[in-house]
Amino acid sequence: MAEIKRRTLTLSSGKQIKLYGNSIGIGKSLEVAEGYAPNILSFVSNEEKEKAVPGVSNPHQLTAEEINELADYSIRLWLDLKDNIRKYGVNSPKVFNNDALR
Repeated sequence: MAEIKRRTLTLSSGKQIKLYGNSIGIGKSLEVAEGYAPNILSFVSNEEKEKAVPGVSNPHQLTAEEINELADYSIRLWLDLKDNIRKYGVNSPKVFNNDALR
């Protein structure tokens, strides 16, 4: 199973991809990219204070239901990508959602 450690994506094949950000994401077009800024929901720690109290940054004030909806949306995109790769192969432009590319 793939995992990210120290900004390196390691795949089960042993291939490693150096990341500049801290995550990977998928867009409506099914293109996959790195994520640089955790600006929707993220862990916050004020390391400057002696006793740092961890917290959550939720600048859009999303509810649990809205976060679950966002997760479901992302999961659906990843599943669509997997289905398209099974159907068309990894080298076909048909893998992507052409409507979203326009």
